[in-house]
Amino acid sequence: MEHLTLPDGRTLEYLAEGPSSAIPLVLHHGTPSGTVRYDPLFDAARAGGFRVVQASRPGYATSTPHPGRRVADVAADTAALMDALGAPTFVTVGWSGGGPHALACAALLPSRCLAAATIAGVAPFNAEGLDWLDGMGQENVVEFSAAMAGRDSLDAFLTNAAQPLKSVEPAAMIAAFGDLISEVDKRALIDGGLAAYLAASFQASVSTGIAGWREDDLAFAEDWGFDLAGIKVPVSLWQGDQDRMVPFAHGRWLAEHLPTADVHLVPGEGHLSLIANFGTIVGYLRDHIRE
Repeated sequence: MEHLTLPDGRTLEYLAEGPSSAIPLVLHHGTPSGTVRYDPLFDAARAGGFRVVQASRPGYATSTPHPGRRVADVAADTAALMDALGAPTFVTVGWSGGGPHALACAALLPSRCLAAATIAGVAPFNAEGLDWLDGMGQENVVEFSAAMAGRDSLDAFLTNAAQPLKSVEPAAMIAAFGDLISEVDKRALIDGGLAAYLAASFQASVSTGIAGWREDDLAFAEDWGFDLAGIKVPVSLWQGDQDRMVPFAHGRWLAEHLPTADVHLVPGEGHLSLIANFGTIVGYLRDHIRE
């Protein structure tokens, strides 16, 4: 793990893997999550010729909290990280809570972000015509209801929710997700190393407190700070209809409001199982670099 001192003095924790001459593929993790290597993602990205870069958003692990941050603020942090790595351009992927952050990079860094992808990413909270909470598992309904009630209410909820995540084990991941996962996502957890990765990522996310998780939730519930309709770079959009963390309607709404979207609304896929398409997404990003 490496650390970068940002222009405003904050510290950003990050991991970079692959040849320094390769174009970075910047991964934006979910909520809550930390920077932990997940072999299938890193290996697929490197096989596609990319340098893999992932940073812990402010407040997660050893990245300095940034109270009041908006989703848009990730663009400046990403630009600073790319500057430090000597990378004039990059591509980006956001999974779950990382989806809006990948879109922020596409919107606000159009001369540097060559292409983007969002996997099971949430739509804006104030999205017209979208019932944002409808179809979410009960845990998410309670969490975001607390966020809407204000910082103190959210702090109380997250402080309690974070306790079991500090030591969660892979075998306990299905129980940890509760009402948030469908049957296809339960199978995805049982197969391969996804449960081990998510357990390690959850542990890292709350290792220094709940600031990152809180800042993510509050940022999602506010204006994101950029216009989706203004995105000009290619965007690959993926959403499954068995997703209980980010309902299918979010993907449909984004598909209608992202002007450059290459849309994949996938029957039978959930929130976690959808990541099996990452190799295809890497190919999409590589094709747009060639173009």
